[in-house]
Amino acid sequence: MQTVTIQWRKATGWAWPGLFAGPPNLVLYFGATAQFEGDAMAVNELVDRFPQAVVCGCSTAGEILGSRVYDDSIVAVLVYFNSVRIRAVAQSTTKKVDSQTAGRLAAEKLTDSDLRHVLMLSDGISANGTALVAGFYEKLGPGVAITGGLAGDGSRFEKTFVGLGRDVRRDQVVAIGFYGPGLVVGYGSRGGWEGFGPRRHITRSQGNTLFELDGQPALELYKRYLGERASGLPSTGLLFPLELIKDIAEKEGLVRTILAVDEKTQSLTFAGDMPEGWYVRLMKASNDQLVAGAANAAEDAIRATPPAGSALAILVSCVGRRLVLGQRIEEEVEAVAGVLPERAETVGFYSYGEACPSGGSDFSRFHNQTMTITVLSEKS
Repeated sequence: MQTVTIQWRKATGWAWPGLFAGPPNLVLYFGATAQFEGDAMAVNELVDRFPQAVVCGCSTAGEILGSRVYDDSIVAVLVYFNSVRIRAVAQSTTKKVDSQTAGRLAAEKLTDSDLRHVLMLSDGISANGTALVAGFYEKLGPGVAITGGLAGDGSRFEKTFVGLGRDVRRDQVVAIGFYGPGLVVGYGSRGGWEGFGPRRHITRSQGNTLFELDGQPALELYKRYLGERASGLPSTGLLFPLELIKDIAEKEGLVRTILAVDEKTQSLTFAGDMPEGWYVRLMKASNDQLVAGAANAAEDAIRATPPAGSALAILVSCVGRRLVLGQRIEEEVEAVAGVLPERAETVGFYSYGEACPSGGSDFSRFHNQTMTITVLSEKS
């Protein structure tokens, strides 16, 4: 496997390298929302230049290339496999096609006996990440992990884009299947957040919308916690996600991030499910905790499955982590680069939610506020 990274800037266009290894199998890109509106000229240039490749990507809340984080650009990686096959499909995620159905339909198109891994990129506004991952697992076989995440739109939460070929639009999920025994894949997902305060009982919810905690309106209660910061919702909610646990005695749970608020219903909408009867509490993190979590995710990704030769590391980190880290944001990317092998190329994006196995399992779950890493390589 070989990789070549490139970057697009409005002032200069694509910075093409002098030589290519031939036509790539996969071109994966991540870029600022504004670059995908209208005719998505920069993406179409990739499609025209590499007509034989699978060209796909999404909008971001920040682009990752090497150990740097960028805004208002597009980063891309050209991937050259020797024996691994690539297939990508697109599926709408609208009110007519709910997230779980969209995941199932996408998985049906990818399922094959030699499918080894699925990389998922989804609309970040209309999709329920929990339901989407559950839909994939209705059709995927055992041992096939799902990694990836929800597209971003900075801290605006207005519109996100996902593209396959020339079809770059809102309200869709793109899933990339990797096939063949030559693929070597490792993954890791860590947060660095810690829960604090009382655990509240979810007394009314529907899917990923939370209406009541301990019988009180969820938005009203959450605003009391935020105080003056409540005026900046939903973006300020990224600084204080919720820890979701099934049993009040559990020590750790899943992290959930707010995507939208509804003053009329006094509800909070999250990127993943908030099941009725479960419990939540507020979370916080220091910069050092988040950076350490990113390094731990990289260690997990290469410990269980060491890369074979050169590798591609795809980083999907949450926009909430970026808001907390602020000007120190590149420290978490540098921490990952410090753990990965020297021959690993790094690209990625800041997202509205992440999909990845955790805790040593091959079964993927939907997360928020994590650094998620997928390391791809190929056997000789």
